[in-house]
Amino acid sequence: MNALFDEKGNLFGYISIYDYGKSGAKTKKFEYVIMDKNLNPFANKEFEGDITAGDYYGYINFDGRIILKPNSLDYSLVEKKDMFSPSSMLIDLKDNTVTRKVYYDFDHGKFNEILQHDTWKENRKEAKMERKEAGFNYKSYVTEVKEGGFLVSEYEDHGSYTKNNRMMRFNEEKRELWRYDYNTNGSKKQAQTINYLAQDGDYYYGLLRERIIVKDDDYYDLQHERTSKKDVHYLLVLDMKTGKEVYKKEIPDPEEVLDRIMYFPTYSYGLLDNDKIFDDKIVVVGRVESGIFYRGVCRLLVDKKTFKTDLKILTYKEDFKPFVPKIKANGHVGNGYELDPRDIFFLKDGSVGLLFEKYKAATQYTAQKTTDMIYVRADSNFNITGVNLFEKETSRWQNSDYLFSQNLNNDSDLVFFYRDYQKDDETKDRNWNLFINTYIKGKFKQEMVPISSKENFLIIPYVAKEGYILLNEYNKKAKYNQIRLERLNY
Repeated sequence: MNALFDEKGNLFGYISIYDYGKSGAKTKKFEYVIMDKNLNPFANKEFEGDITAGDYYGYINFDGRIILKPNSLDYSLVEKKDMFSPSSMLIDLKDNTVTRKVYYDFDHGKFNEILQHDTWKENRKEAKMERKEAGFNYKSYVTEVKEGGFLVSEYEDHGSYTKNNRMMRFNEEKRELWRYDYNTNGSKKQAQTINYLAQDGDYYYGLLRERIIVKDDDYYDLQHERTSKKDVHYLLVLDMKTGKEVYKKEIPDPEEVLDRIMYFPTYSYGLLDNDKIFDDKIVVVGRVESGIFYRGVCRLLVDKKTFKTDLKILTYKEDFKPFVPKIKANGHVGNGYELDPRDIFFLKDGSVGLLFEKYKAATQYTAQKTTDMIYVRADSNFNITGVNLFEKETSRWQNSDYLFSQNLNNDSDLVFFYRDYQKDDETKDRNWNLFINTYIKGKFKQEMVPISSKENFLIIPYVAKEGYILLNEYNKKAKYNQIRLERLNY
């Protein structure tokens, strides 16, 4: 089961997927059940999915329909040579119908509907033959545009570099409206890439990087040549109706942090959602790397009205130090622990919240551990205004005790949830407690709720509609088992 959110990030409801197993040579039978945000089931249907689909993750498309995207692969029912990528499914809530999602391939100016995925083995063979004949692989990607039609990107993949990149827009009838060419002279020594930031009916916003590889002629080594790279980043704004450049200006980046700002990795928690698109601005937060460690965070702000950009950097050594005295330049906070990010909060006023958990990686002889949560508050200028410490028991064999969050009051406030395995002073029993942390008008309030009992119950918390939490209780007496919504106290 997973939650469904609309375009503005508000909870729409939930979708559950049930797997009934193999139903044909290349198919499996599934069923979906859709509930509204008050847990009332209102739609369900069985459907045939690809035999290689392990399960599906549901999300709401910009047109209001639900897309079921394969969330994992099932290798158990097909031989390795016959393995192929499963298709997504499309649910239309107007008539509760489910069909295969139609995807298009773009091949040198022509759209082709993808009816059946080739096996991975066939794809590798075809790519190898194309590379041998042409010297490169032609690649393209097709995405739908909310305002109608398609955006297509195509390029030549030469292995160590790409060349002749192009972005095109087509209308619903697949007639080309415009094209934008870049990286026409791409090589190992110079290249242009565009990272998507945002897009609406008026503009396409991208982060254009121009990279030049320079050889150091003053350096000589029998085994290696020393080279250095120079990256220049621009905010690129294209008119969505004509494809013309509306704006292109360099973003000063003296510490070279923009190259990796498009994703936000953690040591133990995967990638975080690191951007937010408001009506008037785009905000992206990235990590500042230093070898195998991180030395801080950065924020890129784009004003959608003036196209002005603002890049700010916060380092552990200088900016975090006054608020977290024990922190080192590489994010270590003592006793082998380091600050590992868990969530990023983007508020309407432009301020940003960064939630960290103290994390110690496992060794050959010890388990991984987590302990206290640390919330860092940064204002609209990305200056740290304060830090909140949430003390927590040490958890072993756990990558994290963090659960989830939600914004409140039209992105003005927030709430986040974590659990803690605590010892009762009187009974000496250890049980899980849920901690609910609301941040309203600049002030934190914390509430604790028991979610396990050694003899009676276990409660699993899950995200719910704004101002609520969903609690799934498993009780020793089955008649008390239930899923319920509870209102938060704020």
